[in-house]
Amino acid sequence: MKRPAGMFAINLMLMLAWCGSFGSFAPWTLFTGFVAGFVVLYLTRRVWGDTEPQYFRKTLAFISFFSFYANALLQSSILIARQVLSLRITARPGVIAVPLKAERDVEIAALANLITLTPGTLSLDVSEDRSTLYVHAMFFDDPDAVLHDIKNNFERRLLEFLR
Repeated sequence: MKRPAGMFAINLMLMLAWCGSFGSFAPWTLFTGFVAGFVVLYLTRRVWGDTEPQYFRKTLAFISFFSFYANALLQSSILIARQVLSLRITARPGVIAVPLKAERDVEIAALANLITLTPGTLSLDVSEDRSTLYVHAMFFDDPDAVLHDIKNNFERRLLEFLR
């Protein structure tokens, strides 16, 4: 069975072959080459001895997370811009303790950084036992909604492709 990193390298080689055959390394050609390579690898996964298609699951989970995070960045940026341009301040900031399923340092660091990079939220600290992340949210009207968003959107989706 090929490891996901090995399948990724093969996918990149197929992408480069695709671009070379078209004589173009433009972003669209790179993208279509990666997708074509992904499809070819998926269709021939038994030839590669990939009985457990981990590479395909992780790649699709990454694409799903990237799409989710791009949307979250856009929505939170619009929300913050409206607040800044508004004559009335409606933000109700607060801090929430988020119990973590993430265990490894890379998982916790990635989650904390993604939360901090999202406008309107800031990761403050991680508990000593690394089981709780403290997050400041600019809009804290419904603490359960903030907790649900972090746990079920950010952390769950992140862990899907990191594990």
